[in-house]
Amino acid sequence: MKVPRVMSTQHPDNVSMPFFAEHPDMSGEDEIQEAYYAFSHLGCDEQMWDSEGKEVDDFVVKKLYSKYPNFFKRHLLGKDCFITLRIPNPTVEKDEAKILVEALESIPRSMDAARIFLKDHPPPIFEVILPMTTSAKELNRVYYYYKNFIAGLQHQPIYPGDITVAEWVGEFLPESINVIPLFENIESFFNIDQILEEYIKDKNLTYLRVFLARSDPALNYGLISAVLGVKIALKKLESFALKHDVEVYPILGVGTPVFRGNFSPYTVEKVLSEYSSVETFTVQSAFKYDFPVEDVISGIKKVKTFIRHPISDIDFEFCQKIIQKISEEYKATIAPIAPAINELAKFVPKRRMRKLHIGLFGYSRSLQGIVLPRVISFCAACYSIGLPPEIFGLNALTKEELHELKNYYHNLEFDFSKALQYFNPKCLDLMPEEVKNKLIKTLNLLNTLNLNYEPNEEHKEVTSTLLKNLKKGLSSQATSLIVEAGYLRKFLG
Repeated sequence: MKVPRVMSTQHPDNVSMPFFAEHPDMSGEDEIQEAYYAFSHLGCDEQMWDSEGKEVDDFVVKKLYSKYPNFFKRHLLGKDCFITLRIPNPTVEKDEAKILVEALESIPRSMDAARIFLKDHPPPIFEVILPMTTSAKELNRVYYYYKNFIAGLQHQPIYPGDITVAEWVGEFLPESINVIPLFENIESFFNIDQILEEYIKDKNLTYLRVFLARSDPALNYGLISAVLGVKIALKKLESFALKHDVEVYPILGVGTPVFRGNFSPYTVEKVLSEYSSVETFTVQSAFKYDFPVEDVISGIKKVKTFIRHPISDIDFEFCQKIIQKISEEYKATIAPIAPAINELAKFVPKRRMRKLHIGLFGYSRSLQGIVLPRVISFCAACYSIGLPPEIFGLNALTKEELHELKNYYHNLEFDFSKALQYFNPKCLDLMPEEVKNKLIKTLNLLNTLNLNYEPNEEHKEVTSTLLKNLKKGLSSQATSLIVEAGYLRKFLG
């Protein structure tokens, strides 16, 4: 089968709104049009369809075929381009658990709609993404629930001696689905091969798609921990594929800020070289809407033509030591300023009418009760006061460790050069003394690298105004200043 290379997502990290959006917060029909636009104009070959959203449309296949029949006659869903459902994880998201059932039940309905469009249509939706995966049990529950209780029920009589469900309402196809695990925490990255071994042992799978988060690990453990964690997971996936003779196609969830992946139309080659074994990259809303469309299309073409290859070898022991040091210091730095970040995050525009995925941070018991907003709002809040979150936790490292890191995090100097252009020294005046001292130590440490950047003076001016207002307790202009700074960066958060 064709494996998609570019997955368009609904992450609300964009400042600019697309031309087709009818409201500042996209929802419903806007997202139907967005899927078509991503396929037909931008060249994406996959659209994540997030069932965690309040306004999710379970009739996406039917609506796409009804509205754009000419395009989809030439580009069939499930064959040439793909809709992939992101479902809630009932183990973690108890309030959303039954949305999982609704989303899975929509898969056979989508098949019916596709068969009306074309008699021999392949399944238009046959894969789902399970967020916050931490065990094979979670994957198996989704896999077997669909197989046994949705598709499997078609063979049951409605009551003893009566016709089967399939005879009554028609077949339920496909009879099974692929479950894509989305790993979002460092422990799961370290154990990824063991989790997958347990999952595949009773299945005859020829390939696996495995999704690695890049944003939430940064929120939970710091930027460098996220980069190294992903690298460890990718190396383990390479070994797993060889050991079990199964094709593994990694997906990497990257956003535009450095903290979330530094993935923009202008940095595609850098990210491809850093994560060279990844098959599919996410193209989030800032990538799609905050850059000139011709550059967006060009960037997507580069991803689709890139030939993936194994990433360079890494020292597992060194990387795990660095992750532990930075994670602990990152949390210690975040804790005193978390309330202020939460307060400022309230003024970040939402951009999507949907429930916000809060990630594992909100559920982890190891974070001493620290609560943060979702990562996009977190980034927007930090950047908007001239405090790039990339620098949190680095003061735990020695100069020697930081320089050795360049062997495994190849874009280290490039990424920090990009982030630090948005640093505003005035933000230090708002910090508690202990945090201020840590940040100064980090900045001095970073000055030992070969960084190449000029402070963005326009951005500094906007963030200075917001800082001045916050000192006075004024918040009336907060949202407009957050948006203004976002326009200068070409991402919201």
